[in-house]
Amino acid sequence: MLVIRPLKETDLEDLYAMAQKAGKGLTTLPADRDLLQRKIAHAQQTFNQRCAPEAGLYLFALEDTETGKAVGISGIQARVGLDEVFYNYRLSVTVNASKELGVHVRTPTLHLSNDMTDTSEICSLLLSDDYHGGGNGLLLSRCRFMYLDEFRKHFSEKVFAEMRGVSDEQGRSPLWDALGSKFFDMEFTQADVLSGLGNKSFIAELMPKYPIYLPMLPDSARAVIGRVHGNTAPALKMLQAEGFNFNGMVDIFDGGPVVEAFVNTIRTVRDSVNRHAMIAKKPINLNVPASERVMVSNRSFRNFRVTTVPASCISTDTVSLPPAVAEALQIESGDPVRLAPLKEKPKAAVHALG
Repeated sequence: MLVIRPLKETDLEDLYAMAQKAGKGLTTLPADRDLLQRKIAHAQQTFNQRCAPEAGLYLFALEDTETGKAVGISGIQARVGLDEVFYNYRLSVTVNASKELGVHVRTPTLHLSNDMTDTSEICSLLLSDDYHGGGNGLLLSRCRFMYLDEFRKHFSEKVFAEMRGVSDEQGRSPLWDALGSKFFDMEFTQADVLSGLGNKSFIAELMPKYPIYLPMLPDSARAVIGRVHGNTAPALKMLQAEGFNFNGMVDIFDGGPVVEAFVNTIRTVRDSVNRHAMIAKKPINLNVPASERVMVSNRSFRNFRVTTVPASCISTDTVSLPPAVAEALQIESGDPVRLAPLKEKPKAAVHALG
């Protein structure tokens, strides 16, 4: 069984192994044991409410209960830009015109921006290669929206995701080569790692504050602005299905797009319902396609748990759960739970989910 739960100290080696295989460009999860250990400690402080709400880092692990290993991770940063300045480029247009000369020129431009400051970010999505498919990535990503919905007071009304931009197998970014490298005198991977480690002051010190006119950049650089890395395309598609849209902001290093949505418009949030758990006395076949499953959470802030069950388990007021599922969710009969579709709203649950 695969279950979402808060990240814990014993997940360090599993997380490090996944970060190593992810390659270069995954800024929030570099393969650095010390940083990952600090992130785990920060997440534990957050779930135990031992840090300020705006400083919270919520990291969830996808655990294979048969092996006890963490095979995926996803997260929510409660607010960005409060302890260190958060930078993006905003895509805009600069217009130059002269009536006398009959000239009207529109030039696409990049402006350095801090517009996402004080906004919640969904981040750190990573799934082990052996667990791709079967709806596992959907569970890992969409469980965060159930948590956002359940505990809205801890997050902003709008949330965003900064998507990984285009880079080659050697970790070279066309945008960085054409722009960032001219001011930072370092390789893209080094700047990306420094940013991931939290050493972001160099951005403010070295990044040009003036607009960047895109026609001055080579075609190779302009072509990747607002595009995602091939490995990130499924994650982008998943977020778009939830209602996230490109907001005109891009990453300052690789040009990856920033997508955003208001919490109350996210599909998982809109389609979620509350029920009471009933422990089933008869066997339930859990081996059904992803399109016929729903996510079920225990609604706990500190000990959040999510897994999936067949949509056929849902009735008007209750959801029937096998004893093993109830144990994994750490709930008992009669406890409140939250339900949401894993994919599109399953036909078997259209009436039950409203």
